[in-house]
Amino acid sequence: MRTWVAPGRVNIIGEHTDYNDGFVLPIALPLVTRCAAETTVGGLVRVESRQRPGEAVRAEVDELAAARDRLPGWARYPLGVVAEFVRRGHSVPGLMLELDGAVPIGAGLSSSAALSCSVAIALRDLCAPSVADRELIDIARAAENDFAGAPTGVLDQSAAVLCTAGHALFLDVRRFTAGASGYEQIPFDLAAFGLQLLVIDTGQPHELVDGGYARRRDQCEAAAAELGVPALRDVAAEADLARIADTVCRRRARHVVTENARVVAVAEKLRQGADPREIGPILVAGHASLRDDFEVSTAALDTAVAAALDAGAHGARMVGGGFGGSAIALVDRERTEAVAAAVGERFARSGLAEPRTFVVVPADGARRES
Repeated sequence: MRTWVAPGRVNIIGEHTDYNDGFVLPIALPLVTRCAAETTVGGLVRVESRQRPGEAVRAEVDELAAARDRLPGWARYPLGVVAEFVRRGHSVPGLMLELDGAVPIGAGLSSSAALSCSVAIALRDLCAPSVADRELIDIARAAENDFAGAPTGVLDQSAAVLCTAGHALFLDVRRFTAGASGYEQIPFDLAAFGLQLLVIDTGQPHELVDGGYARRRDQCEAAAAELGVPALRDVAAEADLARIADTVCRRRARHVVTENARVVAVAEKLRQGADPREIGPILVAGHASLRDDFEVSTAALDTAVAAALDAGAHGARMVGGGFGGSAIALVDRERTEAVAAAVGERFARSGLAEPRTFVVVPADGARRES
């Protein structure tokens, strides 16, 4: 068997903007999901996971769509990828998939996209070598949306496939999904400035299929419809949001409009080679917007951000879809351990479970490993 890997991701800035046709700025993580795969005969797909010992799942390749509701939730991600390849007319004779994920599940670091994309790139190499990256991303997204029932945008899968080591990925979602290039690799070398990016996993799992994420999407679509624009990306000025009658939808829209502006501002600073410390206040503003206008933060995430800032972080914010998961903090290298310790102490005083903290650097996207 050969092995393929796909990474998790963390956004420097740009949450809940992707499904509003906006801008995002993720990096790929060194943490990956591995998919060891080989084709087999007989039209049967078998999937196993080291994280699910004793729970091997078998299904007929041509009957995956009909079998969806009988499959365990975790297996719908890899098998959804297989089903999507088949739906698009690619021949899959049979498969053996062995999965091993190192991206923390429920931490808001896109473990599901890492899983889906590791399987997708394996299937491309084994069964459909003509599939380009753009279609590969769409296959993984469709598998998560339509088969697994997770209403993600295109951000996670794009980051898992397109990111490169040492860079942040500036993605214009509308241009990219319309077929234009739509993305740019921007150097993101924190080490050169004596900085590190600290991830703080609160240990409170975030789950996209529980309804909160879908409601935010619906509210954004309602706001765009009331303003008469295709998507909130098209709002010309924050002042235009006053025309939205519903106060909740207005706040949701304000987050998206201001977040898009924050992504553009951070990308421009990094593009010009500015000291990344300059983006710190923008990260903090992004967290406030997610907390107050989009209402997807939690007490644990707010505690992590406040503790990191009080300990000297230049910027900090929650990341991912929210309702749990992780935060990031931009810290001086010599202060990383002290900041992590301060966060842990604040959690303990607040009666919260000890968080997991680790440093990440921009890594490569999905690829064959062996």
